[in-house]
Amino acid sequence: MKTLNRTLIMGASLIALAGCGADEIASPGTGGNIIIGGGGGGGTPTPTPTPTETTTTAAADCPFIADPQGLTDRSTISGPTGSYRLCQLPARFNRSTTLPFTPSDAAVIYLIDGQVDVGTDGGPTADNSDGLDDTNIVLTIEPGVILAGLDASYLNVNRGNQIIADGTTDRPIIFTSQQNIRGENTDSSSGDWGGLILNGRAPITDCLSNTATPGTADCEREVEGTTTPPRYGGNDASDSSGIVRNVQLRFSGTVLANGDELQALTTGGVGSGTTFENIQSFNSADDGVEFFGGVVNMKGLVVVGAEDDSIDTDTGVKATLQYVVAVQRSDVGDTIIEADSNNALVDDTPRQNTLISNATFIQRKNDDQVIRIRGGTDYSLFNTIIFDNSSNGTPCLRIDLPETVRAANAGLDDVGPPRFESVAMDCATPFRDGSSGVTAADTQAIFESGSNNTTALTNTLTMTYINGSNEDALMAFDPTGISSFFDNAGYVGAAQSGDTRFEGWTCDSATIAFGNNTGDCTSLPVYQ
Repeated sequence: MKTLNRTLIMGASLIALAGCGADEIASPGTGGNIIIGGGGGGGTPTPTPTPTETTTTAAADCPFIADPQGLTDRSTISGPTGSYRLCQLPARFNRSTTLPFTPSDAAVIYLIDGQVDVGTDGGPTADNSDGLDDTNIVLTIEPGVILAGLDASYLNVNRGNQIIADGTTDRPIIFTSQQNIRGENTDSSSGDWGGLILNGRAPITDCLSNTATPGTADCEREVEGTTTPPRYGGNDASDSSGIVRNVQLRFSGTVLANGDELQALTTGGVGSGTTFENIQSFNSADDGVEFFGGVVNMKGLVVVGAEDDSIDTDTGVKATLQYVVAVQRSDVGDTIIEADSNNALVDDTPRQNTLISNATFIQRKNDDQVIRIRGGTDYSLFNTIIFDNSSNGTPCLRIDLPETVRAANAGLDDVGPPRFESVAMDCATPFRDGSSGVTAADTQAIFESGSNNTTALTNTLTMTYINGSNEDALMAFDPTGISSFFDNAGYVGAAQSGDTRFEGWTCDSATIAFGNNTGDCTSLPVYQ
């Protein structure tokens, strides 16, 4: 890794350094140091390139794409990192299409204006029994591509269609806003555009129709926070909505005309065939991510500065998440985890069952609780560090409803009370009373029934998320017997000292800096 002070760069009109490889990256940013280096997140490291300071030049025209509607030239946009050609996406992709990466001397930003659909809704089944078109449209986004959303705009992948947003650790795909491009954003900006939505055909609960059976093809829901709501749900737990890997989602969560807000990433009924890996939500004005039903398997999740919940799960989702960092801005946000809702549908099946291992959660907002588990959900935390860094001692754990804490019941798809194994809290108030008779003492008893849990951690975290000596001394739990998706990492928390997993595909801010990545979240990387 090489570090080059920005003031030395900006003090000269140009510094040219030889030996730059094809994958070099320069991130001018708005202040601080430039950190240049290879990938992280478990990928193969690339050689450290020689840093250069460079800016972009807008392409003369928009690239050709396979969809005959083409791209609409919306002139150019300029900011601290240079000029770009703005190329507006069609309102709906009707043919499988690739959005190509363009180099810095022909720079392009792909513009999301309004609701942009990938294909039409193929319905809850993969055959024609639902009477809907089952044409599979695939939108492929190449590594290094930058997309910008306008105001109440979002990219929506309809059921039966796919997105292949497969970035690399040294060239992540970035969804952001025009304000970010123009250099107008700060580390507290948010809500500039909508977000990314993936819909699938996996089973869900809380059906739109009162006569539909939860978990069947008849059970569908509409995506909340959208003006023309797409539908999700079906009967294929292995359905695939594509790949989202090495992706940043910045400054999302704008308020739409109907008063709703979108998350950075929203999934509805996606299946286990969908790949999620190394995703960063930065400064969402609503939740960082929200998963509605289906099956979500993800390794590598960073949620920074969400203004509502960092991780929200609902409507029967089966989620398995590993290597997770969630950190709030100072006195901004709600809970780190909100699991399900307290309503009359707590015994609908499939019942939510969320499993999280190797997580580090940092609460900075004075609030009611850090983690709220409710609605009869099944929930497990393994190898997790919870640090309440708020000023008033926000309670760390709350559980609501007798249905959430009752004994296992196979007939109700209920595996029993929430489970905690190798969970360490640094919290002035570890537990609080929940609703409907679940007391702080009840929650404490459930927590203490797990192995190697403690409320006595004095954290020694460095760089906000890297384990120190006290974290290294914690006894880890092997989660591979719970789910084969998990790795046996052998430690508690999201990252050990020397771990590069979160480098490369992330961006940095005053809230948390990962280093050796695309630079400041308020700026853009420039690739040669």
